[in-house]
Amino acid sequence: MKNNKLAIIGMGHVGSYVLADAMKVGLFSEIVVIDQDKNIAFGEALDQAHATSLTYMTNVHVHAGDYPDLKDADVIICAAGPSIITTEDNKKPDRALLAKENGEIIREVMTGITQYTNEAIIIFITNPLDSMVYIAENEFDYPKGRIFGTGTMLDSARLRQVIAANYRVDPKSVTGYMMGEHGLTAFPVFSRLNIQGFGEKELDHYFKGKEPLDRKTFGQKVVDAAYDVLNGKGWTNAGVAQAAITLAKSVLLDERSVYPVCTTLNGQYGYHGDVALSMPCIIGRNGVEQQLEIELDHEEVTLLQQSAAYIQETMKIAKTGKSN
Repeated sequence: MKNNKLAIIGMGHVGSYVLADAMKVGLFSEIVVIDQDKNIAFGEALDQAHATSLTYMTNVHVHAGDYPDLKDADVIICAAGPSIITTEDNKKPDRALLAKENGEIIREVMTGITQYTNEAIIIFITNPLDSMVYIAENEFDYPKGRIFGTGTMLDSARLRQVIAANYRVDPKSVTGYMMGEHGLTAFPVFSRLNIQGFGEKELDHYFKGKEPLDRKTFGQKVVDAAYDVLNGKGWTNAGVAQAAITLAKSVLLDERSVYPVCTTLNGQYGYHGDVALSMPCIIGRNGVEQQLEIELDHEEVTLLQQSAAYIQETMKIAKTGKSN
């Protein structure tokens, strides 16, 4: 019987939360954690190993390791590198500021991974996510579809929560997602938003929200939600960690679930291998089984193009260390 093995690279605020969630999900028999600081990796693994003695914990074999331990991993989740830079003068920092530094880190990580496996599914969290996914997918000879990023899964969860709070319903009753960049230029696909089949133009009539649904207003609410968390505690980690584990579950159980993840576009929306961004995709045992080019309205197409252009500027920084 095949034992499911997870590897987590990067044990900062995000990676440690990924580990905590992975320990509880009941999917993995082995988890290896890797960090540039081997003491941190050792301490995080040992801390979680102690917890396996408790009644409701799964007896997972969790340990610190290094790249050779990836040779039989089923899923690798990469959260290496700083996730965002914030200062007293800048309460809404741009993830793109990390492009040069984290671009170098991702190249190091991918070099390490590809020495030992080209079979594991690799899920990226590292910011700026779209540029990091592009580097990993296009600079290394790795099988198509087996690398992708958490993308706008968290942004989409925030959208559903914001809509649910406005109309006083369960967020799980809301169907909706964000596309484009995981960052400032992400946009809600309002033309497809609904609450159990009630669409954008019907919501205010049937559900009597706290305020009328306005695309610009609610789109900004979703973007601001990330910074509410960031400026409250200094980082964001819980939501994106759960997004990564949700994706790992879809892979291991071959669920073929549809999520807005980040991948390189191959002809969709007029982009041919020149940008990576989030769009609906079917996620199964082989990673991205299919990219779903959903039809967007005119306003959404414009927002997609603006987001893609912004990502491409960030990609220049990640590649060259300077923008044009």
